[in-house]
Amino acid sequence: MLVEDLIFRFEQVKERSPLHTNELLDYMQKSYIYGELSIIEYKKLFFELDKLGAEKPHFDFEELESSTSI
Repeated sequence: MLVEDLIFRFEQVKERSPLHTNELLDYMQKSYIYGELSIIEYKKLFFELDKLGAEKPHFDFEELESSTSI
């Protein structure tokens, strides 16, 4: 599967275009978890999306802990 195929599937399911490569990364990971993608497809797509700048959000756990302390 190519990134173009992933975009097409995303548009079919979500009825809109992805706003960012990060959205495609989230969609791809969900598709893998639900068994819609093989591990080989997942790896290929992951590396392609990584090249395009997709990334998961980064959390600063120290900042998160200090904001939740009472």
